[in-house]
Amino acid sequence: MFDPFLIAESGQCFRMNQLEQNHLLVRAGARSLHLYHLGQDTFDFACPDAELPFWKNYFDTDGPYQEAEEQIPPQDAYLLSCARSCRGLRILRQDPFETLISFIISQRKSIPAIRACVEKLCGLCGEELDGGFAFPSPQALARLSLQELYSCSLGYRAPYIQKTACMVAQEGMPLPSQVRADTLMRYPGVGTKVANCVLLFAYHKLDTAPVDVWIQRVIDTQYNGISPFPSLGPYAGLYQQYMFMHSRQKKKL
Repeated sequence: MFDPFLIAESGQCFRMNQLEQNHLLVRAGARSLHLYHLGQDTFDFACPDAELPFWKNYFDTDGPYQEAEEQIPPQDAYLLSCARSCRGLRILRQDPFETLISFIISQRKSIPAIRACVEKLCGLCGEELDGGFAFPSPQALARLSLQELYSCSLGYRAPYIQKTACMVAQEGMPLPSQVRADTLMRYPGVGTKVANCVLLFAYHKLDTAPVDVWIQRVIDTQYNGISPFPSLGPYAGLYQQYMFMHSRQKKKL
């Protein structure tokens, strides 16, 4: 299964917008995609043929999700329930810089507020793109003043973003073979949770499970306060997303 509408609500990225019931507008870096649900498990990726491999990779359409579900410990009834309710979820393969900046912004903000801040930032210094704007390059973002960054409703995060953009503009992002949580925590405003989000949602480290307030609540109520993730193996990060989305879906009922 593949459910991009579920992915759009999963808190992995903040530039997927549902325009109509069966229509998503997805922006990633300097690319945009109109994605249409045609029925059952059939989708139309409305993009140039040359960009289709990028989007298939972005959505990880060929990832090992059936295998991951089969490896859930059979005694973990809660996780099995979460996985069943979230079939079609994928872990995105996003640009590391865009993901890093987005999750610095995300701290202590709701998903709608994060989306609004990211769009303001893109509108300030991103190139025009399909009726909107591309995500800024590190160089473009580094040229913004603190006053300009504060105008994007970034609050105390503005200096973190300015300093991080300057560092990345000079050094580039860490290579996948070299990146670790402590590598990412060199950037201002990046703690353990943000670093783990970047590892999972950009570098596709599927064994990395970020813990936010939603997941801590799951740990406290379902696992007696003891994190299950160290024992959940190479797909712990995917299982974390199942738990996160299952919790949010239950709250909406």
